[in-house]
Amino acid sequence: MSLVTTHILDTAAGRPAADVGVRLETGAGGPVAEGRTDADGRIRDLGPDTLEPGVYRLVFDTGAYLGPDSFFPEVTLTFRIADGTEHHHVPLLLSPFAYSTYRGS
Repeated sequence: MSLVTTHILDTAAGRPAADVGVRLETGAGGPVAEGRTDADGRIRDLGPDTLEPGVYRLVFDTGAYLGPDSFFPEVTLTFRIADGTEHHHVPLLLSPFAYSTYRGS
């Protein structure tokens, strides 16, 4: 399993957000991996099994999902990995005018 996984729930529609592009980057913006959410809104294989401790970002292409006039054309979640062998699940709860996140399991 990837060290970093994610999923997107469309809270306005009450369903997973499928086929959304997601990039995993270093804190400085260097590319690590990219993928697309599956029918369940999840990416289970985003990046390597281990990462160096440090700051990373998940960048979600929410504009492609929400449409060209979306208020949030992109959502970036910045987080710290202290243990580069411990799984990190970073979900995104999304609606047209709000989003939230948390550290999942």
